[in-house]
Amino acid sequence: MEKHSFRIKGMCCGEEVGLLRSEIAPLVGADNLSFDLLASLMTVSGQLDPKVSDKVLAAVARTGMAAVSLDGLCAAGVCPVAEESLWEKHGRFFSCVAGAALLAGAFFLQALRAGDILAALTSESAAPRLAVALYFLSILAGGWFVLPRALYAAKKLKADMNLLMMVAVLGAIVLGKWLEAASVTFLFSLALLLESWSLEKAKREIAALLDIAPRVARFICPHDGQIEEKPVDQIAVGTTVVVRPGEQIPLDGVITRGTTCVNQAPITGEAAAIAKEVGAEVFAGTINEESSIEFRTTRLSSDTTLSRIIRMVEESRSRRAPAEQWVDKFARVYTPLMMIVALAIAVVPPLFTGAGWAPWFYQGLVVLVIACPCALVISTPVTIVAGLGSAARNGVLVKGGACLEAPARIRAVAFDKTGTITYGQPAVKQVMPVGNHSETALMANAAALEVHSTHPVARAIMRHAQSLGISPPVAENFTVLPGQGAEGSIGGRTYWIGSHRMLERWRRESPVFHDEIEKIEEAGNSLMVMWCDDHICGLVTVADQVRPEARGAVAGLKALGLQKVVMISGDNRKTAGLIAKAVGVDEFHAELLPADKVRLVSQLEAQFGHIAMVGDGINDAPALAAASLGIAMGAMGSDAAIETSDIALMSDDLAKIPWLIRHSKKTMTVIRQNIFFALFIKCLFIAMAAAGMASLWEAIAADMGASLIVIFNGLRMLAITGQDRYGTKNRVVPAVQ
Repeated sequence: MEKHSFRIKGMCCGEEVGLLRSEIAPLVGADNLSFDLLASLMTVSGQLDPKVSDKVLAAVARTGMAAVSLDGLCAAGVCPVAEESLWEKHGRFFSCVAGAALLAGAFFLQALRAGDILAALTSESAAPRLAVALYFLSILAGGWFVLPRALYAAKKLKADMNLLMMVAVLGAIVLGKWLEAASVTFLFSLALLLESWSLEKAKREIAALLDIAPRVARFICPHDGQIEEKPVDQIAVGTTVVVRPGEQIPLDGVITRGTTCVNQAPITGEAAAIAKEVGAEVFAGTINEESSIEFRTTRLSSDTTLSRIIRMVEESRSRRAPAEQWVDKFARVYTPLMMIVALAIAVVPPLFTGAGWAPWFYQGLVVLVIACPCALVISTPVTIVAGLGSAARNGVLVKGGACLEAPARIRAVAFDKTGTITYGQPAVKQVMPVGNHSETALMANAAALEVHSTHPVARAIMRHAQSLGISPPVAENFTVLPGQGAEGSIGGRTYWIGSHRMLERWRRESPVFHDEIEKIEEAGNSLMVMWCDDHICGLVTVADQVRPEARGAVAGLKALGLQKVVMISGDNRKTAGLIAKAVGVDEFHAELLPADKVRLVSQLEAQFGHIAMVGDGINDAPALAAASLGIAMGAMGSDAAIETSDIALMSDDLAKIPWLIRHSKKTMTVIRQNIFFALFIKCLFIAMAAAGMASLWEAIAADMGASLIVIFNGLRMLAITGQDRYGTKNRVVPAVQ
């Protein structure tokens, strides 16, 4: 879908996102509008003609903010930062400092007339005219960024924090409390400045996680063999790139010369160096630690694994979590309600008790100040983005706030077997030709049919054929039979290769042959059968190896209280049963087609409410999409599985699933802490105001403090590491032979 990005200058709070949403949604549709608060980005999905684009820019301007179109400037999903003037960069700081200086000067003059500082604070006498003028200028300076938005909110009859502050300031002026009016304005501008700085800190932290790709690549010129340098975006696929020890690998590729160890932490989150030799895959952004290597590039810079991660992380920040949506809805009701409460506190006591109007009007102003919903609104998105960034740094790519919340609600997990619980790289154990077929001929024909397949068993057959030096013939009219096998024409005859189950369905086996196959499968081997029109050509048996962390991951999930851990597989029942027993799952289901996996996942979801599906292959993509939460093995998984999933494990480390659930629960705990704290502070001051015990200074200081506390509490999620990612100690599980 076509997307149009706008950099929004002055958008630094959830309230401002709400203003923009209400103004622009009628122009482009609410479903087509998304915001990234930390990146100050607004994205419009769908076609956007120039007239509508101009209307969008004008609508943003009406809110007191400014928009800059980034169409044509975004590459690889990462939008460049727009050039800003000195005032655009530091205007809030200048405004706050000017307000503080004018406030200090006015208070100094008032203290001179009163005789000392304490008297100036407590005296009810009017301030001198020059002090009043300075107070007024201080209010203008401190409210420079607040007043336009307050006027906009008043015009739209939508109460927000800016309108609340301005009403409180005007009320203080009406009461003749110039010192307090200027103090409220200054403290509010200081709170906005500190909030802006804290968001900038979060933005820098996230940018640091993503800005890890080298800008240039050193490559071998094909014409003269000389080593030259070019920007990575100018390097074509198939180019030979040279990387020296200690340098970052600039692009994805396959090593063609040299052996080394590579630190893949930027991609997988695991700092342990991985041995790499000729034929091994390397990823952009990872670090070559030992020896010089040469590799052939396999992807453009815009399509590397790292670029895809960056693109997905950038996109995920605009996908709002349910908690964010709840807070936004609550704030829309909460703010008008607080204005009614403030009015009641200001009016009810004088009307029914005969108390003075001025003191209770003042307490009503206090309620307006403390009612500012900024701390409440900002508490959730900062925590969500920090949680997303922390997960990305630990090799877990989460596609949005909703996907980060989902693991905390999971009650059951379904694992695919091949490539997920096992490595998915089975090796050929035995080749058994039948009749007049030779081992070489059988492997040649099998490789001819499997050359187009990405299934792990097919890859094993191809590797074995290559190790024997076999060059397979060309298979014509090739057709993949999903979840079963393949067929094609070789030398004018039609051949099939597939599972024992496929052979049974096609009724191509004898009872004796069936018994022999049963014996092979009972030993824990998977097998592929090859046959032509009138006879069986032979069998190829393969065996896979269980991932060493699989048993610990399953135990970790059970320790977290999950009700059921299930393994599903398209493999035969005997092999699946042996692996299920080895890793300790609660139950297993074997011999499943892709449609069967979807049906089973749907049944589990109906039973438990929230289920996660973990898979890696293209045949897992439908089940990943059907589950409440789809988790793909990202390092070796298929593109279809990664794109369909909600979360990708870039290190293919199953132990990160228990870590992810704990991380999700921790994120939700921090969000609840922030919401509770923000509401508690507000309720406390409303009660104090109702008792006539609160002051404007105390209210603005408490509101500013609450905003900063929830922001920095949310930013703690950036410090979460994968050090304690194992729920239980891992034990190495031997290969199932």
